[in-house]
Amino acid sequence: MLTVSVPELPRVVTRERPHAVVIGSGFGGLAAAVRLGARGYRVTVLEQLDAPGGRAYVYRQDGFTFDAGPTVITAPFLLEELWALCGRTLSDDVELRPVSPFYRIRFDDGTSFDYSGDAGAMRAEVERLAPGDVAGYERFLAASQAIYKVGFEQLGHVPFSKFADMARVLPELLKLEGYRTVYSLACKHVRDPKLRVVLTFQSLLVGGNPFATTSVYCLIAFLERRFGVHFAMGGTGSLVRGLVCLIEGQGGELRCQQTVSQILVHKGAACGVRLSTGETIAADVVVSNADSAFTYKRLLAPEHRKRWTDRKIEKSRYSMSLFVWYFGTRRKYPDVAHHTILLGPRYRELLRDIFDRKLLARDFSLYLHRPTATDPALAPPGCDAFYVLSPVPHLQSGTDWKTQAEPYRLALQQRLEQTLLPGLADEIATSRLLTPLDFQNRLSSFRGAAFGLEPVLTQSAWFRPHNKSEEIDRLYLVGAGTHPGAGLPGVLSSAKVLDSVVPHADELVARASLVRA
Repeated sequence: MLTVSVPELPRVVTRERPHAVVIGSGFGGLAAAVRLGARGYRVTVLEQLDAPGGRAYVYRQDGFTFDAGPTVITAPFLLEELWALCGRTLSDDVELRPVSPFYRIRFDDGTSFDYSGDAGAMRAEVERLAPGDVAGYERFLAASQAIYKVGFEQLGHVPFSKFADMARVLPELLKLEGYRTVYSLACKHVRDPKLRVVLTFQSLLVGGNPFATTSVYCLIAFLERRFGVHFAMGGTGSLVRGLVCLIEGQGGELRCQQTVSQILVHKGAACGVRLSTGETIAADVVVSNADSAFTYKRLLAPEHRKRWTDRKIEKSRYSMSLFVWYFGTRRKYPDVAHHTILLGPRYRELLRDIFDRKLLARDFSLYLHRPTATDPALAPPGCDAFYVLSPVPHLQSGTDWKTQAEPYRLALQQRLEQTLLPGLADEIATSRLLTPLDFQNRLSSFRGAAFGLEPVLTQSAWFRPHNKSEEIDRLYLVGAGTHPGAGLPGVLSSAKVLDSVVPHADELVARASLVRA
C-alpha cells in the first residue's frame, strides 16, 4: 500500500509549453507522446527497461534479431497518421512490406488453409476446405464489415467517459449481435468445424477467448481484408525507433531505466510522478501506458481510487498469458510461412483449460513466426529466426515457471520437429524464453496477463478503465488495458482518444494566464 506523503509540486505550465509525462514506451505510450507533442506539449517518456518498446522490445543475440512481441501489423493508416502529425511520411523511415498469406493455418491432421486478403483465393480455399460453406463465409465477411464500420470506424477512437456514451451505441451493437461471442457469430454463418476455427482464432491475438469474447472483435476479419497484414523491414522494432525519432524531433525526451513508483496527486489532480530513485518529476498531465491494473493498484494510492479499488481489480477477468520461445537455426526452412497457426487436437477444451480452469495443458496450439521469410537480414546468412508463442494461463494457475519453463520449451521443440521443422534439435543456434513471470516482473502486467483485461462484453468500452481516468483529473490511460483494447490497432487508437479528452496545450496556457491575472 502506498503511504508516502505527496509534496505540493509547482505547476509546470508556462507561456510556452506545458509538460506531459508518459509512463511506458510501448506503442500506446509512444503514439500518445507523438500526439501530445503535436498538441503543443513538452513530453517526457519514462521507460523502466533499458530500451523502448515495452512488449515491442527487441532482443539481439548471436547475430539474430527477435521482436519480443507484436509481429502482425494491420491498419497501417494509424501509423501514417502519427508520421503526418510530424510533417513526415511513414515510408520516410520504415518500409512496410505486405505478407501473403496472412496466416497459414495447419490443423492437427496435417491439412492446411492459407488465409489471405485475396477475395478469389479465399473463396477457393473455403471451397476446398468446406464446400458447403462458401455462401456462409461471404455472409460472415459481410457481418464483419458491418461491425467494423461501427466498432472501429465510429467507436474505436472515441472516449467512453460516461455510461450515456455506452447507452447511445447499445442499440447499434445489439443490432449487430454484439451480445454474441466471436465463435457464436461464426457458427451462425458456417457449419464446418475447421472453418469455424479459421474465422475465430484472431481474437486470441488480442488476448480474447473466441468462446467468450464479444463478437465485436469479428471486425478483425474485415480490417485485415481491407488493409492487409504487413511486416516492418528490420523488424517491428524499426517502428519503435521511428516513433522515438518523431518524439525527439518534436523536442520530447525518452528516458530509459526510469521506474515510476508513484503517480503524485494534488487537489484531486495528477501533478507528476515519483521515480524509484526518489526523484520527482512535475507534470501538467500524466499518461500511463503501463498495464491498467498495475497503474491503479501499484502507482495510485488507495485513497485516490473509488472505482478501481484493489477488490475490483482482483475480481476482474484477465487475458491469458504467453510462453514465447525465441530461437535461431543454422539452416533455413523455406517452406515455412511468415505466420503459421499450428493447431493442436483440441480447440474449445484447450481454451477452457487456459481461460477458465487455469490449467497448463499437455497439448497446445501455437503461433510460429518466421520473420526471415520476409526479411532475411534478421538472421546470419543461411539461417532463420523464429519465435513460437503458446497461449498459457496467467499466474493464477500457480504454475512454477522457474521449474516448468525448460520442460515446456522442450515439448514445443518436439512438436515443431514433428510437424514443420524437421531436425530442429540439431539446428538450434541461439535460444531465449519469455514466460508469464516475465510479463509480471519485467513488463509489470498484473498476474502476468499478456493483454490486460479480458475483452468480454462486460469489460469493454465504458466498462473498461477509461482513457480519461475516472479517479483523478489530468491522469489518462492508453494501451491494451483501456478502450478500445489490445492489438496494435487498439493501442494506437487508445492514443488517438487523447485528442478528444486531453486539453490542447494552448488551453492550459490560457487557463494559467487567467489564474495569474
